[in-house]
Amino acid sequence: MQSVKIKKIIPQIFPYIMGNWGMVIIISVCIIGGCTSDSSESKTSSSVQQANTLPPKTKTPKNDSASIKKVSSPPKVKTPKPLNPCERFDRLNTLVRDGKIKRAAAKDSIRKLLPLVKQYFLAKGGKSYPRSQWVFPIQGYSKHFIGGKNGEGYVPQGYNYFDGNEHGGHPSHDIFVYDRNQDSIDDNTGKPINTLSMASGIVIAYDPDWKPGSELEGGHYLWVYDPGTNGIFYYAHNSKLFVKPGDIVKPGQRIAWIGRTGKSASEKRSPTHLHITYLKVKPDGSLPPEDLYPDLLKVKALK
Repeated sequence: MQSVKIKKIIPQIFPYIMGNWGMVIIISVCIIGGCTSDSSESKTSSSVQQANTLPPKTKTPKNDSASIKKVSSPPKVKTPKPLNPCERFDRLNTLVRDGKIKRAAAKDSIRKLLPLVKQYFLAKGGKSYPRSQWVFPIQGYSKHFIGGKNGEGYVPQGYNYFDGNEHGGHPSHDIFVYDRNQDSIDDNTGKPINTLSMASGIVIAYDPDWKPGSELEGGHYLWVYDPGTNGIFYYAHNSKLFVKPGDIVKPGQRIAWIGRTGKSASEKRSPTHLHITYLKVKPDGSLPPEDLYPDLLKVKALK
């Protein structure tokens, strides 16, 4: 724009200053300068156009291992811990209780399982005690609280372990406690009453999940196998359990609290009591009952 203005002004002024030859020189210089300026402007314009038409620069991705997302491996599936022989017996006992296994299959399983239970008991440091060291199964009570006269509460006829919850007979003894208001608390001490393990052994079955309204008769029960006598103790109707399958117990050890659990034992007509049974293990896997009354009469009572 400035070169154009100069072209217009110079011809008008310089004739008066430098004459005709000056005019010629000035015109020549202006023409040459104008061409140069136009040329440079055109070059600049062309360069701008080329710059505008170039594609935008893109960054070349770096081959950086940190920028590559690590593919996470699938979560590991935990393998269930194998059951010990006592836990296996607990499952078997539940099948028998609920009538979901045939008698022959159940007997065969017992015949195979109990030797393994005995090995497990010994491997864990279990010790057998003679009958002379057995104790009365309720702390603070004695033989005078056994129901019936002369052990007449024991009725083995009609009982078969493999009948489960539907078994007949009463191959057991009921031992009653002071609990008139039926709150499972001793009326004299104001405290829960301890169920004691009568002998040594290892817990092989239990039920900590009984709820009111259930048809199961045993309530919160425990089955304890005594390898020393090859027999199984059954403690039923407890309010709370303190042991589980696989636990080793000794004579006089607290294993539960006396309670009122089980279909019949939870009814108002039933006084609070411990239901105790003893089954003898036979080589074929059968479990006939054996009367505990002679032992209950002579074992030591714990205060």
